[in-house]
Amino acid sequence: MPVNNLGKTLEQQARTALDRVIDPELRRPITELGMLRSVEVDDAGAARVSVLLTIAGCPLRGTITGDVERELAAVPGITSVDVDLDVMSPEQREELKTLLRGPGGARGIPFSRPDSLTRVYAVASGKGGVGKSTVTVNLAAAMAVSGLRVGVVDADVHGFSVPGLLGITASPTRVDEMILPPVAHGIKTISIGMFLDSNQPVAWRGPMLHRALEQFLTDVYFGDLDVLLLDLPPGTGDIAISVGQLLPSAEILVVTTPQAAAADVAERAGTVAAQTGQKVTGVIENMSWLSLPNGERMELFGSGGGAIVSERLGSVLGYEVPLLGSIPLDVRLREGGDAGLPVVLTESAVQDGTAGGELRRIAQGLARRPRGLAGKSLGVTPRG
Repeated sequence: MPVNNLGKTLEQQARTALDRVIDPELRRPITELGMLRSVEVDDAGAARVSVLLTIAGCPLRGTITGDVERELAAVPGITSVDVDLDVMSPEQREELKTLLRGPGGARGIPFSRPDSLTRVYAVASGKGGVGKSTVTVNLAAAMAVSGLRVGVVDADVHGFSVPGLLGITASPTRVDEMILPPVAHGIKTISIGMFLDSNQPVAWRGPMLHRALEQFLTDVYFGDLDVLLLDLPPGTGDIAISVGQLLPSAEILVVTTPQAAAADVAERAGTVAAQTGQKVTGVIENMSWLSLPNGERMELFGSGGGAIVSERLGSVLGYEVPLLGSIPLDVRLREGGDAGLPVVLTESAVQDGTAGGELRRIAQGLARRPRGLAGKSLGVTPRG
């Protein structure tokens, strides 16, 4: 068996290369997840690899096969690659779930645990049509492209739109009772729209809405996230109350438009935090102005709505609620949503005065708030 200058055999080099093959749903190396069953390389350099998929009919089997072939083809001395795909046994899936969730496969809400370091932002609005979902996915994409591990829960069960805004057409994968969310632009995302046929409406009332949100937070495996964003439905109804119960440490971001009437309604969405015990982190004003060809700004929906909401919430809640930013009207924002490509990922996102540039600036400000251990239990006790 050929060896390299570090004394590694070709088979050992192949195993090292496979450490770089990342499962597209779990976002961890297949070698770490117990998915690599065997690797053999003969004297002629022909490699045969056996990979265990989590479930039969895995929708991303082609991606895994291609990644294995690409990584091994780059190893000097390997002349061909044959990938054999099989499926984990029930016992192997149990081992995988134990690896991911710990002994016993605890199914609680990880983001509500006292030791959770994930920062949770619930994006709220008083009324529909203010661009809340578009703001949510663009903040998520901007954070993800900066290197953070980000997840999004589309909690607007009746008006779900996040999958389309992120260009997600894949369905979640089920590993027994555990749900693996699709990943787009580096963002792990779950939405009720992923479980429906075509554009089927959802006619659910309070208890069903609460159970759906609870299942998203309990059964969906997001892994270790830096940031989780929830796109809430407009208003102060069932989902807003459920978020307060299930994620009491979540921070609220209020989205409004410059219009005074919209500001009045948005204030209500923020003051519900006083009842749930959550903190309002800030206000984002959307559709603030339209840049004209001559450089002037046209304020189509008036002005000052964001500042009004910020000031009123600060007075009601008893602490500063800053205006985090003002996003202009920009056709590229709409085009990005239609194409499933958030505008913060395009070239215009680096330009001042554009919607993409302002969204990235807001996201950077939120992302700079580091995950800390202050006040967290480390789970250790002194020996007696």
